[in-house]
Amino acid sequence: MSQDNKVAMVGTPCQIIAAEKMNHFQDVLGESPVDLKVGLFCMENFSYHYLNQLLEEHHIQLKDVSECRVEKGHMWFYLTDGQVLKIPLKEAKTCMRKNCEVCMDYTSELSDLSVGSVGSPAGWSTVIARTVKGLELLKNAEESNYIETRPMTDSGIALIKKLSNQKKEENQKEINKRERVARPVIYRRFITDKQFQEEVAQCQFEDLKADVIDVGTCVLCGSCEYICPENIVKIEDRKPRIRGQCPPDCNLCYVACPRTYLPVEVASPDLDQKPLGDYMKIVSAKASLVKGQDGGVATALLNYALSGGLVNEVLVVDKSSAEPWKPEVKLTSSTDDVLKASGTKYAACPVFKGLKNMKEEL
Repeated sequence: MSQDNKVAMVGTPCQIIAAEKMNHFQDVLGESPVDLKVGLFCMENFSYHYLNQLLEEHHIQLKDVSECRVEKGHMWFYLTDGQVLKIPLKEAKTCMRKNCEVCMDYTSELSDLSVGSVGSPAGWSTVIARTVKGLELLKNAEESNYIETRPMTDSGIALIKKLSNQKKEENQKEINKRERVARPVIYRRFITDKQFQEEVAQCQFEDLKADVIDVGTCVLCGSCEYICPENIVKIEDRKPRIRGQCPPDCNLCYVACPRTYLPVEVASPDLDQKPLGDYMKIVSAKASLVKGQDGGVATALLNYALSGGLVNEVLVVDKSSAEPWKPEVKLTSSTDDVLKASGTKYAACPVFKGLKNMKEEL
């Protein structure tokens, strides 16, 4: 992949934080992997392994699931034979990854554009433009008939704020609980860029393991494997591991991780008091040319970015052909591939690990 390529990604809030952090520290890390960030609304993510077990307890195989949705307090599994399995979220939360319990971001506050179904009518999505780049993309995509938009209702916005505040309040309690038992959540300890550089100067993978992986805050984004110059950090058995010795003075995995210190220049502590984060515009939208989950808006926006030359490739998460519903990263310049990958997978996926593998193949 050429260094001149511009890559768009669609991801969960924690993956978006990783991308933004790597963008912010590109002078230290040597590159900035993502140019355009489309973030998803996300209350929690699930372990593929345990989700599979949960379905087996209900005598369902993942290969028989055609669609999965989370809404109205349940996980809905639509089966290929026409049946529908409804599992209460309270039961499904046994499959939730523990790192989700300390996430304070519901609407992907550091993205260029955030997309989610909550707050908009059926068949439409809520779109939040947060940056000039995101606002221009939204405007141009509508003018080019990729999407259509309409104003959000006050009740729709209120619902998003309610759910966002609920996540922030509940997870802050968990963060406080972990702090009391000496399992600190250091990404919530906001420091300046200068303090960050001083704090992490001597940090290597063993520090990442102690501060993030062992205390259960790793989001499995793959940024540590992506940025490792020695190719010795690997995501194995659902967690990062090291297969070798870090070179002297290398702290890149610690710098890139979204769950180590988060400088205030990347994310202000004020965001905790803003249920929607900082934004420039919020609308309901649906795709004009494609069909997809909740209006197909994320797919339409990414395809417009590709077709319009704003980006050269898109990092998407498709379903594995070998293991049903297991997320699989794909870097593509094909709008057909973007369309094929549409729909939420609801399981953690090391997106930057996949990006690194694809870069090495090209």
